[in-house]
Amino acid sequence: MLPENAEQLAAIVRDIADRELPSRFCCKCGTRKTDGSLLTEADVIMQNSLANALRDRWPEIDILGEEMDEAAQLQALRHLDTGLWCIDPVDGTSNFSLGVPYYAVSVALLRGGEIHMGVVYDPSRKECFAAARGHGAWLNGQRLASRPAAPLSEGVALIDLKRLPRELASRLASDPPYQSQRSFGAVALDWCWLAAGRCHVYLHGQQKLWDYAAGCLILQEAGGQAVTLQGEPVFVPTLEPRSAAAALDPEIFRQWVAWLGIRDA
Repeated sequence: MLPENAEQLAAIVRDIADRELPSRFCCKCGTRKTDGSLLTEADVIMQNSLANALRDRWPEIDILGEEMDEAAQLQALRHLDTGLWCIDPVDGTSNFSLGVPYYAVSVALLRGGEIHMGVVYDPSRKECFAAARGHGAWLNGQRLASRPAAPLSEGVALIDLKRLPRELASRLASDPPYQSQRSFGAVALDWCWLAAGRCHVYLHGQQKLWDYAAGCLILQEAGGQAVTLQGEPVFVPTLEPRSAAAALDPEIFRQWVAWLGIRDA
């Protein structure tokens, strides 16, 4: 089972999301940030509420949130040795504002060079994915685990074509190695759905630390594997976006990275 602190983290995330998000779902008002992404009232309220609750329970651990300014985020990254909460208050904000029920709240604990805990909560389905390093990955109390799957040629892929190199995106569009493809619009949930076996392979060209930190650990603890398009570990404690190619089943992962031409994976 999950350790007590991971259960406490999951409870905090669930309680705040269930209190703050339902009444704001499908609210189309918002502003655009400098990178063009949408910012809504829900993003701000969720980040502040989560930060306050986490500080109350673990005052020694600093906060890095998506909606903080870059200077504050860089300052927070200096506290990795003592621990750092990495928060995406609403992952899939565009979906959330349009009334598309595919969004989540994501919180991860970073310490040193590792992700130690992660929670991704989907309020629409009341699904709470959680993991702690060395304690497995769980969905609403049921353990997630890798299992035999069909070949890549019969698989379903979660692919974000927009952020991939143009040549690779064109190749995937014209000659995909899998049977069918999806793109739902919330990175944290994509990782978790892969960990739960709801798709077979995953590919994203540019995701930020708060997008993937919790989901990456959940997939890893479920038995899955992930690398960047350069064959490097996905997790690096930096604000620079990272690519990710992943699969739950080891053989499909081998086939997937071979097709993508990723060396040393």
